[in-house]
Amino acid sequence: MARIVVIGAGMGAMAAAARLAVAGHRVAVFERGATYGGAVGRLERDGFGFDTGPGLLHLPAVYRDLFVKTGREPLESRVELTQVDPAARHVFADGTAVNLPNASRAGVLSALDEALGAGGGERWSALLVRAREAWDATRRPLLEEPLWADWRVLGRDPYPAVRRRGLFGPRGGKGPTTATLAEVARRELADPRLIALLESHALAYGFDPRTVPASAAVLPYMEQTFGSWYARGGMRALAEALYERCLARKVEFTFGAEVTGILQKDGRAAGVELTDGRVADAEFVVAGVDPVRLPGLCAGHEPWGEHDVRPALGAGDRATARLTVCLALRGTRPADAVHRTVVHAPDRAAELAGVFGDGHGLRTPCARPTVTVLRPDDPTTRPDDAHEAVTLTATVAPHGPVDWLDPEALERAAERMIERAEAAVPGLRERMLWRQVLPPAEGSLVPGPALAGQEGRFLRPGNRTRIPGLYGVGGWYHPGGGLAHAGMSGALVAGLIVNGDDWHGSE
Repeated sequence: MARIVVIGAGMGAMAAAARLAVAGHRVAVFERGATYGGAVGRLERDGFGFDTGPGLLHLPAVYRDLFVKTGREPLESRVELTQVDPAARHVFADGTAVNLPNASRAGVLSALDEALGAGGGERWSALLVRAREAWDATRRPLLEEPLWADWRVLGRDPYPAVRRRGLFGPRGGKGPTTATLAEVARRELADPRLIALLESHALAYGFDPRTVPASAAVLPYMEQTFGSWYARGGMRALAEALYERCLARKVEFTFGAEVTGILQKDGRAAGVELTDGRVADAEFVVAGVDPVRLPGLCAGHEPWGEHDVRPALGAGDRATARLTVCLALRGTRPADAVHRTVVHAPDRAAELAGVFGDGHGLRTPCARPTVTVLRPDDPTTRPDDAHEAVTLTATVAPHGPVDWLDPEALERAAERMIERAEAAVPGLRERMLWRQVLPPAEGSLVPGPALAGQEGRFLRPGNRTRIPGLYGVGGWYHPGGGLAHAGMSGALVAGLIVNGDDWHGSE
C-alpha cells in the first residue's frame, strides 16, 4: 500500500483518487479552495439553482465505468441521469430553427432535411461518417491510453482527406488534402447554417474553427453518437456523487490547503509542502493543477523533457473562457420548452475575431455572440413550479477586448446575451425576477479535448512527467478538457501508478 498525495479536487483528480483508493492505496487530497469539483460548480440563490460549469455530459460510459470499478453501486444509484431530447435546438442567423434529436443519426438527417431543405441532412451525415473514421483512429490513443512516447505520429490529422483537383493539389493535380475545420466546413457543407452548426461545437470547447484541425469533427460526432445527458440537480450532482464515492473509499480531503512545493528525494517525488509549512510525505504525487504552475512547484526541476508535448500554454490554450448569466424567471416552464438552445451569431467572422482575434492580434467585442440557453426541466433548479431557472453562456476572450472587472462592461455584455436569448425564451425580459452575471474567471477557462493533427499543437502534456512518481491529471493534461475527458485522465493516471509506467492502457 502506497501513500499518494493528490493536489486539487477537480473531477479528474477525484476520479484518480477513487480508483487508487480502491486499489488499496492510502490517498490524501489537498485542495486550496473551499470545495470539490473544480469547474463543476453550482450557484444557489432564493431557491433557484444553476450550473456554473458544464451543463451536460456527452459520454456517460466514462463515469459508469468509474463507479463500477470503485464499488458495487452503479452510477445511476447515486445520480439520476436522463437523456435530453431533443439534444439541442439551433436557431440560425436567418431565423431558421431545427430541433436535433438525441443520439439518432437518421433523426438528425431527417430534421436537417426538413428545416434546411433536401440534401442538408445528407451532407451533414456524410461529414460525420468521415468524423467517425477520425474517431476510430484516435479513440484509443487520445482517450484510452497514456500519451504515446512517439506522440508526433498523432500530429497527422486523421480526418479523411478529400480528393481535390487544381493548382493546389499535390504536384498541381489530383490528390488528397486535409485542412482546418472551417475549410472542411466550407468545402463539404456549403450551407452557412450547417457551417455554423459544425463550428459552434468547436467554439463551445474554446477552439477557433479557422485554426483547429479537421479532426475536431469528432466533437459533434461524439455528441450525436453517445447522446447528451443531464443529471437531476445539475452536473454538480455528479461531482457530489464522485466526492462521496471517494469518501466511501477512505480518501482523505483537506480543503483550504494550498500546496506550495513538491518534495523530491533521490530524484523522485516524495510528497508535498503546504503553505502553512506542513509536509505530507508520499510515494506518488498526482498533480491536478495547471501545467503552468507545475514547474514552480517542482522547485526548478522541469517536469517535461525537451522532446515532450508541452503546448503553448500562454497562447491558444488560454484563448477562451465562459461568460455566464443566471436568470431567475417568474412563470411556469412551458411543457414544450427545449432543454438546450443554441442561438447562433449573425456574423460568425465578427464573433471569431472578437474571441480569437482577426489574424493580426486585434479583438473587437462582438455585439451579437452565439449564446447557449439551458432550461432544464428539473424541480431542484427552482423554488416551485411557478418559476424557472435559465442559464445563458457565451464563449469569450478572458483578457480583452472587454475588461471583465468593469461592472458596466459586464452588464453590457449580459444585456447583449439576454437580447440574443429572447429567440429561445419568448417574453424573457418580462418574466425576469433577477439576474446574476458570472464573469470569466480562472475556473471558467475552457481547456479543449486533445485532438490529433496540426503537428501535435492540440495535444496535452502527458500524464507521466520526467520526475518519477509525479503525474498530471485533469483537463489540462492528456486527454484534455471536458467532463468525460477529465474522467478518462483519472483512469489513465491510476492505471500508470497501479500497473507501472510501461502500462499501455486498455487492451
